[in-house]
Amino acid sequence: MSNSQWASRLGFILASAGSAVGLGAIWKFPYVAGQNGGGAFLLLTIALIFTLGLCLLLVEMAIGRASQHGGLRAYAVLGRPAWSALGWWGVVGGFVLFSFYSVVGGWTLGYLAQALDGSIVTADRERLGAAFGAFSADPRWSVGWLAAFIGLTTLVVLGGVQKGIEAVSKLLMPLLFLLMLVLIVRGLTLPGASAGLRVFLVPDFGALTPAVVVEAIGLALFSLSTGIGTMLLYGSYVGPGVQLPRAAAWVVALATLASILGGLMVLPPVFALGMSPAEGPGLSFIVMPAVFAYLPAGQVFAVLFFLLLSVAALTSAISMLELVAASLGDRFGWRRRPVSALTALLVFAAGVPAALSFGPWSGATLGGRTVFEVMDYFVSNIALPLGAAGIAVFACWLAWPRVRLQLGAAEGQPDPLHVRAVRVVAGVVAPAVILGLWGVKLFG
Repeated sequence: MSNSQWASRLGFILASAGSAVGLGAIWKFPYVAGQNGGGAFLLLTIALIFTLGLCLLLVEMAIGRASQHGGLRAYAVLGRPAWSALGWWGVVGGFVLFSFYSVVGGWTLGYLAQALDGSIVTADRERLGAAFGAFSADPRWSVGWLAAFIGLTTLVVLGGVQKGIEAVSKLLMPLLFLLMLVLIVRGLTLPGASAGLRVFLVPDFGALTPAVVVEAIGLALFSLSTGIGTMLLYGSYVGPGVQLPRAAAWVVALATLASILGGLMVLPPVFALGMSPAEGPGLSFIVMPAVFAYLPAGQVFAVLFFLLLSVAALTSAISMLELVAASLGDRFGWRRRPVSALTALLVFAAGVPAALSFGPWSGATLGGRTVFEVMDYFVSNIALPLGAAGIAVFACWLAWPRVRLQLGAAEGQPDPLHVRAVRVVAGVVAPAVILGLWGVKLFG
């Protein structure tokens, strides 16, 4: 039985939204949307989040509260011991995700330090590109900031659910949205910003290929932090007084809002300066400092932006570390502090090769992908979709009698309409769509 609980419904919602928002909404979503049809991709992703994503998020939370355990015990408690393999799948996925994600988290801290001294605020994009390449390739910086980011995340998790995760989330999530609004207002006032606004908001449905749809599904799952058991674990901390459907709807709404704000914050100023989302993952680190160089008090905005990225990275990283450490602690009876510290050390060890893949180990590839890219591909294209499909099947067909009660159904009574809809969407539509498109992308 889990001995941790959220102190309030608000704390649970903000912590869950913090896990869901992360760098996905601010770092990844703008450049992916800009490269894949802009407004059409935005509409598709929102539709997926509010249908498949919401239902998958809800049943994952329901498994956690029904079992009062993390994934390594929840599936055995509600179903059969063999299904614990799904829990291990999630823990491995969370471990790999935290390992390479922390590399980017370290970059955000490093660039926040450089923003504070003003060294990155320049309009010379070639200089910025070279500076980012040198920064990410230098083992002293990339590994050092990786260690700092993991250490900061560990300090929060060691505080526990109420004093650590919940307390920090209540502070950081409002700050996150406030900083985004400030930067959006300033970016939209730039001459030519309307071009980026049109790209982001005006649909180009001709750009929606099957590969783009798969990309949207993966980003929807990533944006909601569902598919590897993070929301299952957070659900196990929820008391009986919280209505899961309402809480899940709030999480989805906040995650969607963050993605929209992320696009509005990044794309208009990028297009205003004649730049392009084709910069990809380096967009925030190469292009945005050039944007700030054109703004009055540019250094102030640079500090705000990289503080924002650091906050976003931390809110997600907290849930990743908690997923791995708390699941192992729950399964083997280990105490929080030792298992959290051990997990952090192992994640650091796994993250070092990912960090070095931008420098000394850039030539070490598998299938043409570096270590960092292999980790990213595994999580986004394999762990998340297969995990989400497995969770959906388990919740809606093996553990449904217990799960339905968590969704608002009553014992011995017919399921309400929303409960029946969740079962159809999560138990039938989601696995069919995810596995079908996954097969097309990998083998088609």
